[in-house]
Amino acid sequence: MRFNNVSIESIAYERAPLRVSSASIEDRLHPAMSRMRLPPHPIELLTGIQERGFWEPGTPVHEVATRAGRRAMTLAGVERQEIGLLVSTSVSKDFLEPSMACLAHGALGLSPSCRNFDIANACLGFMNGVEVAGQMIEAGLVDYALIVDGENSGDIVENTLRRLLAPDATSQDFWDNFATLTLGSAAVAMVLGRADRSRTSHRVNGSVGLADTDNNRLCIGTSERMVTDSTKLLKAGVALARRTWVRAAEELPGWNAAQIDQYICHQVGKAHLTALCDALSIPFARCFPTYMTFGNVGPAAVPLTLALAEEAGRVRPGDHVALMGIGSGLNVSMMSVTW
Repeated sequence: MRFNNVSIESIAYERAPLRVSSASIEDRLHPAMSRMRLPPHPIELLTGIQERGFWEPGTPVHEVATRAGRRAMTLAGVERQEIGLLVSTSVSKDFLEPSMACLAHGALGLSPSCRNFDIANACLGFMNGVEVAGQMIEAGLVDYALIVDGENSGDIVENTLRRLLAPDATSQDFWDNFATLTLGSAAVAMVLGRADRSRTSHRVNGSVGLADTDNNRLCIGTSERMVTDSTKLLKAGVALARRTWVRAAEELPGWNAAQIDQYICHQVGKAHLTALCDALSIPFARCFPTYMTFGNVGPAAVPLTLALAEEAGRVRPGDHVALMGIGSGLNVSMMSVTW
């Protein structure tokens, strides 16, 4: 998929205020971990995650997504009536229905003619949202699109801790639920617009994606629990990423290590990011890691990391930026952006 007239007008994010360290989670689990004879401090040791954020208990997910969306519109200088499409990509839900997009649309006071819907695809939802919105902008159906995402992992982590502290919990239960302990919370929003009217130089050039749904049971999640075969998921995800990289090199201009200045990747932890870099023969130094203080924030990770990388001066005007994500299912998306 190629784009000629799609720009990123702004990105805004909200940090979850309650900071929870990996050490504090391990302290709570100490009785169970001692009984299971597990190594000390496995979360930070194996993932590099030092802390993550949670929202105050009872915080509606659409509320934090709306805050990010409102800030993104302000940064873009776009009025409410100019937004022709709102897409919510949150894995976290306040309700099964109405859609999260409906809730954010109403809270933002967007026009009745503004189309709104959810796109859900595990950790790739936001990138898929960019693709769908980009196609509608390219087709001339809308001038501006707003993509929002809010993730709240506090409840599922708390439920997991209670289960692991039960007297009948086993070491296998710990490792099956280990990925859940890496989750964090955040909200992010992006305004996309027509490049021929853009106030920025940020262009979405195109994207590619591949699926490997033979591996659609490696991570199974509900609002209450998430069970993950982390080792198999890592191996299968990296293998699919390698195949997707080859396709991206065939379809996207300048998609090679020599011409990509910065890699913005979905962040699960250090081992996953290192394995991805090794498999694709890309330098870790050109990735911008955020997992240390945010953990895994699902589909919010890629746009959040892009915003943080720009703030840190790691993404500069004119840079060729590769956005890359792996979602349980399995799916991989890679997107070319000229900043």
